[in-house]
Amino acid sequence: MAVVWRLLELALVLSVCLTPALSVDRSNFKTCDQSSFCRRQRKLETGPSQYRALLGSAKLTADKLEIQLINDKTKVSLLLEVFGLHGNMTRIKINELKPLKPRYEVPDVLVGTPTPENLQVSGQDDNTLELSLGGGVNKLLVTGSPFRLDILSGQDLVLSVNSRGLLYFEHLRARKDTDSEKTDAASESDSEIPGEEEVVKEEENKKEEEDEPGMWEETFKTHTDSKPNGPSSLGLDFSLPGFEHVYGIPEHADNLRLRTTESTDPYRLYNLDVFQYELYNTMALYGAVPLLLAHNIHRTLGIFWLNAAETWVDISSNTAGKTLFGTMLQYMQGGGETPQTDVHWMSESGIIDVFLLLGPSPSDVFKQYASLTGTQALPPYFSLGYHQCRWNYNDEEDVRSVDAGFDEHDIPYDFIWLDIEHADGKRYFTWDANKFPTPRNMLDGLKEKRRKMVAIVDPHIKIDGGYRIHSEIRSRNYYVKTKDGSDYEGWCWPGSAAYPDFTNPDMRAWWSSMFSYDHYEGSTENLFVWNDMNEPSVFNGPEVTMHKDAVHWGEWEHRDVHNIYGLYVHQATAEGLIHRSGGKERPFVLTRAFFAGSQRYGAVWTGDNAAEWGHLKISIPMCLSLGLVGISFCGADVGGFFKNPEPELLLRWYQAGAYQPFFRAHAHLDTPRREPWLHGETNTDLIRTVLRERYTLLPYWYTLFYNAHRDAEPVMRPLWVEFPTDVSIFAMDDQYMLGSALLVHPVTEANAREVEIYLPGAGEVWYDVRSYQSYKAPQKFYLPVTISSIPVYQRGGSIIPRKDRPRRSSECMQTDPFTLYVALDLQGEAQGELYLDDGHSFNYQQNEFLYRQFNYSHGQLTSSSLDLHGKFETPAWLERVVIIGASKPNTISLRLSDGTETQLEFEYDSQTSVLTVRKPGVNISSDFTMSLR
Repeated sequence: MAVVWRLLELALVLSVCLTPALSVDRSNFKTCDQSSFCRRQRKLETGPSQYRALLGSAKLTADKLEIQLINDKTKVSLLLEVFGLHGNMTRIKINELKPLKPRYEVPDVLVGTPTPENLQVSGQDDNTLELSLGGGVNKLLVTGSPFRLDILSGQDLVLSVNSRGLLYFEHLRARKDTDSEKTDAASESDSEIPGEEEVVKEEENKKEEEDEPGMWEETFKTHTDSKPNGPSSLGLDFSLPGFEHVYGIPEHADNLRLRTTESTDPYRLYNLDVFQYELYNTMALYGAVPLLLAHNIHRTLGIFWLNAAETWVDISSNTAGKTLFGTMLQYMQGGGETPQTDVHWMSESGIIDVFLLLGPSPSDVFKQYASLTGTQALPPYFSLGYHQCRWNYNDEEDVRSVDAGFDEHDIPYDFIWLDIEHADGKRYFTWDANKFPTPRNMLDGLKEKRRKMVAIVDPHIKIDGGYRIHSEIRSRNYYVKTKDGSDYEGWCWPGSAAYPDFTNPDMRAWWSSMFSYDHYEGSTENLFVWNDMNEPSVFNGPEVTMHKDAVHWGEWEHRDVHNIYGLYVHQATAEGLIHRSGGKERPFVLTRAFFAGSQRYGAVWTGDNAAEWGHLKISIPMCLSLGLVGISFCGADVGGFFKNPEPELLLRWYQAGAYQPFFRAHAHLDTPRREPWLHGETNTDLIRTVLRERYTLLPYWYTLFYNAHRDAEPVMRPLWVEFPTDVSIFAMDDQYMLGSALLVHPVTEANAREVEIYLPGAGEVWYDVRSYQSYKAPQKFYLPVTISSIPVYQRGGSIIPRKDRPRRSSECMQTDPFTLYVALDLQGEAQGELYLDDGHSFNYQQNEFLYRQFNYSHGQLTSSSLDLHGKFETPAWLERVVIIGASKPNTISLRLSDGTETQLEFEYDSQTSVLTVRKPGVNISSDFTMSLR
């Protein structure tokens, strides 16, 4: 029997591993037409809404408006709640007035209760209620029949809700002609009791609905999904007059600007394990963040749809003048037609809970969303270095050999990673005794070189009575259940596996405790964690995931919580690493599945990509989309996970990856080894060069992450975030900004001889970071490139701190001196920042940090503190100042805050207009003034 079991297990693993080498099997994943609720929602026709708002039922408190809605077709009543929120936001909730049972409302994503803003009635007639929002700047119009909402800023219509009449809310009901259904039907509306003729029509409507396939159970391939509560989906449309560009709702392998979906499936948000995903389509991938952003030259806004169930998003183009009517006409400016984007959200269950983020600037929207879901966690400094990974490094000797190879070839790196083969039979929290008999010794060897390791810990648990983790979870009754009450079991890497219920806070606390050094034997403080397969992935489940009728803590079905499961795994793991340190050390945890709020717990990567030029190119818009929704710590597997990259592709991927926030090379176990020195001496030299470039910029990267953590600014951002009125860049995603100072255009085409560069900003100047050639903007040109080219430009008016001494790892650079690269604008001015702390602990929360501002104006470079509360001692000093676009001075002096003044040596290159000031020698934490005369 054991032999049979092993053969079955091997067959399963081989089928999973080998199938992706061809491409994704689309038949494994539903289309909208195969998802019954999406099919029902999408067949609704636009027009007057079947819902009315009963304005006479309105109840207004200081921060909330309540109004009953009634469906004229079914006579089912809903409760509409509208909240004014501080910071130019509005929240809309719609639920059944009297549901048969409670409907799921997503917990744990919001960081707290949003701060309310007063609502006041500012006008009313027979069919319209007007409310003032945010101190009277914005107004909300509630139209009674047909029901719709409109938000105005001054006289401008910003956004309309249900203007296309697609509000559709399937109420919970008992099946067919049961007594509970009759009772429910009799009490569904307290406000309007239907007559006998209406009751007959209602019963006919219900019978027609119940006859439609997929209402009470749904079959996909060999899996049948039971629906004990019947259909429970909901949908709502939003119209955005004046907007033609919308973004966000990751994760999809698509362009940055979202496409219209009239002729395709809607964008799907449903966390799935998709092997070797296809490019440029709307299929679901590993993560889901239901935040959509819209941008035009006047305003940026966001729609945050807080729902963790399977969700589809339809996007269409329209003309605003054709959909406005009634009271709204008086608010229109001019008589022409206005371009408009319409967005239709559809979710399988839960309630409608949507936040309207009204900007008006991009940074306002980022802050508004962060006030709800939190900012990017400040990562450990060393996690911004280079990560070397593959499935799998074979044993301890292999790890030592690879580590030594980096030293032999003088290439920096910070982390080496271990995939699933390191554990004992894929039993996580263990080590294979033959391959990794002395893990502490291995980790100590890395620690001596000031390097780290990451080991994978997946959320599927091998069913084995001798496996402590499994036995404890089962004894505590912490596994997800089937609809019949037994532990849910599926197939994953270990074979037969059970799935911990991470929606249970007790389970999360227990999981966190397993990372303590006494429980996770062989672990040390330089071992960090990777959560894979946490969609969750179930090889033999529907769509390679968990059955929707599985049951979680609180008796909620998996259909309600699916998209939040991966966030809970990530959260529990990150908190485990914090707890193991006594709350002192910041964690590093990478996750594949994610949801709104995942930014609070660590990093994300774009999943199982392929060694193809298209996958290199798509990594840019995929990470830009994640940055727009708060997840700045993003990267793609350098070289591609599947297949074998030719040397040119691998090199170009290193060049691109070095300028993305999370920088990791990773490869499938069937691929040849890809360590940086295995591709010929020339390529080794080029890879070493680009890795060193990454390390020189770590002070800048770390400062950007601090700004993301503090102010919700994306680290890697589309050009339009910095240049919001330049329409020509609204759809551009082959080049991007790192912070506000660096523009990057990676080479992503095979055999490229030139790339088209666009430098935005009227009246601005940009500098090539290698040649220092200056370019006045706006300007478009073709740049000749060679195999060593990485087009990067520093914005005039910026100052970037760097550390230019090459070391073996980021920790070895901790006390190294800084160089400031000062790029002058056309007015001869520049500004920049530097954030610095110990790089690993939470002591910065007790003000143990430096936050410095550098300012160059009128021939003087000054350094001062941006936060006087911060105090941090460092021996790091200022080694050089490079001023780009400068004139040659006669003398340069340095004056300290105590009045001490010294003369400095300098060199000037008249061909490049670059002034280099050598050895100012001042501590980087000091206030000083450097004067050029």
